[in-house]
Amino acid sequence: MPVHQELPSQPPLRNTVLAIGVFDGVHVGHQHILDRLKDTASQEGMLSGVLTFINHPRTVITPGACVKFITSVEDKLSLLENAGVDIVLPLTFDVELSHLRAHEFVELLQSRLNMAGLVMGHNFVMGYQREGTPETLAAIGREKGFSTTVVDPVSIDGERVSSTAIREAISTGDMGKASMFLGRPFALQGRVITGNARGRTLGFPTANLDIHTDRLIPRDGIYATWADVDGKQYMAATNVGVRPTFDEKERTVEVFILDFSGDLYDSEVTVEFVQRLRDELRFETVDALVTQIHEDVEQTRQILKDSASH
Repeated sequence: MPVHQELPSQPPLRNTVLAIGVFDGVHVGHQHILDRLKDTASQEGMLSGVLTFINHPRTVITPGACVKFITSVEDKLSLLENAGVDIVLPLTFDVELSHLRAHEFVELLQSRLNMAGLVMGHNFVMGYQREGTPETLAAIGREKGFSTTVVDPVSIDGERVSSTAIREAISTGDMGKASMFLGRPFALQGRVITGNARGRTLGFPTANLDIHTDRLIPRDGIYATWADVDGKQYMAATNVGVRPTFDEKERTVEVFILDFSGDLYDSEVTVEFVQRLRDELRFETVDALVTQIHEDVEQTRQILKDSASH
């Protein structure tokens, strides 16, 4: 749907201060921008608003590019709304929008959203061929009568917090770093689907999650996790991988929920990743695998007890 149709036809009753971007992960750096956005809006007696793209601009600008998301669209919108901004507006980044010049997009925001201010990160760009840098937008703002605020990046342990850094941490299984940069544990959501029931035959019945194909999945391995089932949290050991002991090829996310009994089929389960325990290994015998799973479960219990006490 063209951006003209996705923007509200009637502007807000008050002027707005806006932040624009993908906001994938709504991480600590994003939260810093949102705090400045709300402060600026409050000081000026305006509304705070976030325009967030539901698809990644890179997939439009570079056809064929594949971007895996840290958060689902639904979770991202929920996180933005819970951050306390007044307006959260999802937009589709399409070819038409990619060809809008910076001043054209600004004029559209002024006419449709009463935009009187922009808050952005130091590396923010908008408009055709990335022409709308913070410096360029400041000049346009002086001409068209809106303010621009550039927010300094956030660094943790000497590294700048970014969606790229978080994706790298998740892809390598560094869940501690991912959680620290996100400000919360990395989580996956999925509906429980029918598997091959192999876990049940081993004495460890698992929930096989149907994860959306656009979601980023951690590096293969065994993880200590928390599983949310119907609003109740359980300890869980989660396997990401292809089950090499049984020569399987399909990559799956399987969750063994500790101290749980019941039928999970077709339920929605959310899994929060706390720590990677080990690589996914090929075992010579099923008995050796079962012995290792027992060890994984006990290690998971200890890790999660320790994490819950901190």
